[in-house]
Amino acid sequence: LSSRTSAAEKEMGGEEKWEKQYQAHQGPGDHHGKVTSAHNYFYADEAKCDQHMETFLHCIDASSGSSEDGFSAIKLTALARPQFLVRFSEVLVKWRRFFHQMAAEQGQAGWAVLDTKLEVEKLQEALANLGIASKAESQQWFTGENLSTSGTVDLLDWNSLFNSHTKLSRPLLIPNRMTGQLEPLLSRFSEEEEMQMKRVLQRLDVLAKRAMEKGVRLMVDAEQSYFQPAISHLTVETQRRFNRNQPIIYNTYQCYLKEAYNNVTGDMELSRREGWHFGTKLVRGAYMEQERERAAQMGYEDPIHPTYEKTNEMYHRCLDYVLEEITHSRKASVMVATHNEDTVKFTLHRMMELGIHPSDKKVCFGQLLGMCDQITFPLGQAGFPVYKYVPYGPVNEVLPYLSRRAQENRGFMQRANRERDLLWKEVKRRLLTGNLFS
Repeated sequence: LSSRTSAAEKEMGGEEKWEKQYQAHQGPGDHHGKVTSAHNYFYADEAKCDQHMETFLHCIDASSGSSEDGFSAIKLTALARPQFLVRFSEVLVKWRRFFHQMAAEQGQAGWAVLDTKLEVEKLQEALANLGIASKAESQQWFTGENLSTSGTVDLLDWNSLFNSHTKLSRPLLIPNRMTGQLEPLLSRFSEEEEMQMKRVLQRLDVLAKRAMEKGVRLMVDAEQSYFQPAISHLTVETQRRFNRNQPIIYNTYQCYLKEAYNNVTGDMELSRREGWHFGTKLVRGAYMEQERERAAQMGYEDPIHPTYEKTNEMYHRCLDYVLEEITHSRKASVMVATHNEDTVKFTLHRMMELGIHPSDKKVCFGQLLGMCDQITFPLGQAGFPVYKYVPYGPVNEVLPYLSRRAQENRGFMQRANRERDLLWKEVKRRLLTGNLFS
């Protein structure tokens, strides 16, 4: 066991350090030390979660009353204990990394997520050799109605085993690289945490039903990378239920993450297989300094792209993938949430090439209220669905959030100067024509 594991570890580039990202950490990295960003909620009782849910319900009602096809954003750290989200993320990541360990042993280390397919017979032999499941037991795993019949298993098939773990004859076991022993994957979950899982899904259910009733789409905000696997998993579970006929629930993908493309393509493929509508908001990301500080502090690889240019490349790559899907299936929708003019131009160019019309309402744009109106207004006047994102909350939390957005949008001040110049030019034009208030 130890020799097999160490070989896979070497091929995967040091998984032990990587897993530290998903361990609970009591320092400021799990809170918001040295970061001026969107608030994360830390509290001790479930009543707070219910209070936040009520606030979100009021926001859905407000969105419904103020615009057609409105959006309302929610944060899962307000609906579930963040400590639970970290622990759940750790469990999800361990299960996926075990898949990639098996892939490395089949010569597929570093392959794109949708290209990685394990041969079932070889996988069954490996599971038997590790003592995880006999061939007879694992044969039952890989003959379920939701699994591939091609003799291979991909990551989506693998994840479906996790989702149906309660139906298996024995708990899911994985090797512990530190001890060389097998341990139940869900051993860290207490009964209370199982209840937390049910409660957060119930809260999402209540919010999604209200959104459907009010004709509002619900965007689940992305948060720090050590929460994000759990947040995405819970969001996709909600999408599977409520996006059957139209995209009600939107998942958010942060393109400054190195894994962004794999995350987008994996969830998109799941939506294709199951026939639901893929709704996404694409952002660059808001927690860069905090992520890098925590990675250095805890000794794992920085999950963020090293440069702004690399983040731009990832954004456009993910966006192009979604736009192609819109053309092919019409079962995808995207909010291009950006203040970057080049990204807006890229989107318009690709929409024209692919024949996506603004009236299709498959692509919409979003900017923060009070920022980059020189982008927002021309888009709206040209017939594109465009939204102003309205942050709300205590002033001492909202203002740092806004300053963070200004700080992380490179060239923002230059664009602000340009906006000022455009406004002054328009004022002078109106003065000269005698139409100051028209």
